[in-house]
Amino acid sequence: MARAAGTIEREQYASALAGVWEGLSATLARLEAIAADPASLEASAERLPALQYGLHRTSELVRGIEPPPGAERAHADLEAALESARDATGEIREAVEAEGGEAALALVHEWRGALFGVRLARHRLTLSAPAFDAPPEPPERFERGAALAAALVVAGTAAFTTGALLVLWPVWALGVALVAASFLVIRF
Repeated sequence: MARAAGTIEREQYASALAGVWEGLSATLARLEAIAADPASLEASAERLPALQYGLHRTSELVRGIEPPPGAERAHADLEAALESARDATGEIREAVEAEGGEAALALVHEWRGALFGVRLARHRLTLSAPAFDAPPEPPERFERGAALAAALVVAGTAAFTTGALLVLWPVWALGVALVAASFLVIRF
């Protein structure tokens, strides 16, 4: 069985993202644990630079991966989410270092949102996979039988209405016959 065009590229892309996500998931889990307990921000401040660098490194890795056709937007969203999470982590770190954990509390919700954004972007990327896995659908061909049946229904309706209004039963009967013929045309 021959492989479809682009299948190898999609498999390589999925493999590269799986490797990136494997390292990123641990970084995200640590950051989310710190963000879940804002009272311990000062105690966790020394870990933030290394975790921020992990986000930065992952962002650079993702930027270096070429997405397959159809996944460009979702890939760009992942890049942007990683950069946003990195920047938000940096803001938290700077706030803790400059003013203490209390000053950083105002930024925690935004930070948690940025971290969630990374998971959401990855999820959207996995949802877009079927879109670029499916082969393009061929254009539908014109059905002459359907067009003929539609024309018969229109002509039959016009004849029936005219016959009914003018009280001409042969015209009325012709309209009924044309509509009935449309059913036969569409079946064959």
